[in-house]
Amino acid sequence: MKNILLFCAVIVLAGCHTIPVSQKFPDAPAILMDKCQPLETIDKPTVYLSELMTTVTNNYTKYHICANQVESWQDWYNKQKAIYDKINK
Repeated sequence: MKNILLFCAVIVLAGCHTIPVSQKFPDAPAILMDKCQPLETIDKPTVYLSELMTTVTNNYTKYHICANQVESWQDWYNKQKAIYDKINK
């Protein structure tokens, strides 16, 4: 009987002990961590207009892809930060 009471007392006292839990800020998705592609350059003294327009079009495309990626990153970060702050108040 004494052993049962001692066991119950140990369980009750152990249940009262709190262990601090530290929250870790989540890692970003890998797709948002990709670097933007470098823009194309033309390294010739004379260039055809068609070649110039192709390069400009490709650079605009790369820019818009990168801009979308940065905006997605910022959106993800702001949402995660708000959740993190709400939990850790």
